[in-house]
Amino acid sequence: MWSSGSGVVELKKVRHGNISTKIISLLTQEDEVKKKREPQQVKGSDRDFVLNSAARLFREQGYDRTTVKEIAEACDLLPGSLHYRYQAKEDILVDLMRLGLEYASSAVYRAVTSATDPVEQLRRGINSHLELVVSGSDMVYVLLFEWRSLRGEARAEMIELRDHYEALWGAMLRSLADVGVLREDVDQDLLRLIGLGALNWVATWFREDGRYSLEEIGDFVWRVIRDAVLKD
Repeated sequence: MWSSGSGVVELKKVRHGNISTKIISLLTQEDEVKKKREPQQVKGSDRDFVLNSAARLFREQGYDRTTVKEIAEACDLLPGSLHYRYQAKEDILVDLMRLGLEYASSAVYRAVTSATDPVEQLRRGINSHLELVVSGSDMVYVLLFEWRSLRGEARAEMIELRDHYEALWGAMLRSLADVGVLREDVDQDLLRLIGLGALNWVATWFREDGRYSLEEIGDFVWRVIRDAVLKD
């Protein structure tokens, strides 16, 4: 999720395999990364509560204007207790985005593996992603708009995590190419980057009482992609 980089994760091609096989492999890689980097002091519902509280504050006030003391108060913790869980505010933001990407990956995985046809899998993946970005979730909002607040190693880690999510979409496009549905002249990387960027931007203008329903937006996006990059 949140395309604005190279998406450099390399995948092993399974020429006649199902997209499910590729995604399971990718999620396994993601689990390994998560286990290595997830703060060991934060477990289960405690982690969810802290991160959701932080996400609400980051959305309401902005990451830069939110203090660790305010996050601790929102969680009914002493600052020292929060520091035991996360050494710095930046660690909270990174783990928050990690959790958001876990949710996003799982949602897209469930959507695409409910179908067997690669074309239908892509359509369902698009609708699932759209539902996420307009869900109103504080965590998704922060994931979309606050990752630019990260610097140095934290930013590099976030980009790596994002690339894992984008690789799921790369696998879907390669599956279309494998079965001969995707036009040969289509640049798959460029399609992925522009496509995800367009889907993410919906979050900035969509309104539930607005002119277009989410279903209408999803159908329109699908028709554009279908007519532009898929063979007849």
